[in-house]
Amino acid sequence: MRLRLIACEILYREFCWAVARSIHQVDADFLPKGLHDLGADPMRRRLQEAIDRTDPSRYDAVLLGYALCGMGLAGLRARALPLVVPRAHDCIALFLGSRQRYAEYFRSHAGTYFLTSGWIERGQDLPQLAIQQKLGLRRSFEELAARYGEDNARYLVEQLGDLRRHYRRLAFIRMGIEPEGRFEEMARGEAERHGWEFERLEGDLSLIRRLVDGPWDDDFLRVPPGGRIVPTYDEDIVTWEAS
Repeated sequence: MRLRLIACEILYREFCWAVARSIHQVDADFLPKGLHDLGADPMRRRLQEAIDRTDPSRYDAVLLGYALCGMGLAGLRARALPLVVPRAHDCIALFLGSRQRYAEYFRSHAGTYFLTSGWIERGQDLPQLAIQQKLGLRRSFEELAARYGEDNARYLVEQLGDLRRHYRRLAFIRMGIEPEGRFEEMARGEAERHGWEFERLEGDLSLIRRLVDGPWDDDFLRVPPGGRIVPTYDEDIVTWEAS
């Protein structure tokens, strides 16, 4: 088969590894990580535009190297070609190999922040810090008060200004394809700077490779032409309906 892969650049190394070994002919396009920072609606529009640019005479299916990603995939439509997407809430499940493993870890390790080589290389900043930057939360209290008013500034600082309020541990997911140990050391340094515990997790490339190679079993949603992605709010995460 000839497949078109549209993926987040955070997974660039992992998908390039999988595409290079694929049994299929796969053309990969990577979109910027910054789409997540725009919100669900703008992210959905950009992804739909990328899907709609796919030439149905050249490909057999469109693969989405994304999770549901804060509803960014909800409402995406398959046009002339089927869409295939992993069943996952966010990309950590892709790095860990399954939504089940991610759920089990999440339940037993609350307050964990995850990093991978892709987040370090292409995230530019920790995602929570990017949100702070967007809202201006890395300014002084006086600057925030001048912009939002004292009550709002106090609320923002209390709720979002201190990362230690929400996180206690940083887990670096090692995928086994990193060229050297500097990514792990950078992650360890982030943990030390925030006063968090540090843990290294072994990643699992199997879900990423199966998206590229198949078989597309129940770990994946297959949306036929004319269908659209909808969230299920249960363990299946996503399904499809006629659009």
